[in-house]
Amino acid sequence: MVDVGAKQATRRTATASAFVELSTTVLAALPANPKGNPLEVARFAGIQAAKRTAELIPMCHPLALTHLDVQAEIVDGGVQITATAATTGPTGVEMEALTAAAVAALTVYDMTKALDKGIVIRSVQLEAKSGGKSGDYLRDAQRV
Repeated sequence: MVDVGAKQATRRTATASAFVELSTTVLAALPANPKGNPLEVARFAGIQAAKRTAELIPMCHPLALTHLDVQAEIVDGGVQITATAATTGPTGVEMEALTAAAVAALTVYDMTKALDKGIVIRSVQLEAKSGGKSGDYLRDAQRV
């Protein structure tokens, strides 16, 4: 792991997203899922995963997270997942936000795979970050 001990502790946030592409048949069946509500279970799975990121990604520092939010919303063509993490510390929370979004997407897959084997998880990506030496990042602003 990189030594971050000399870095100043600052407020850091990161937002990541993922998209689970689902057929109209699966989307229509979501409310009646026998395993429970996939969107709520995905939210909790994403939060749980973010708190365990350092156990999953070998070179990640364990962080004391001060905030986690995972949202899963039905949109045209599937489920849009957005995860936001925050901390005050010497290193960023991008990996925690990305892990939350990815695991939430995998959870939606797990809870709907009996209905369709063609489900696709797309675009697990960092949307924004703030704080730290490298400054702020906003995905849409970078594509201009």
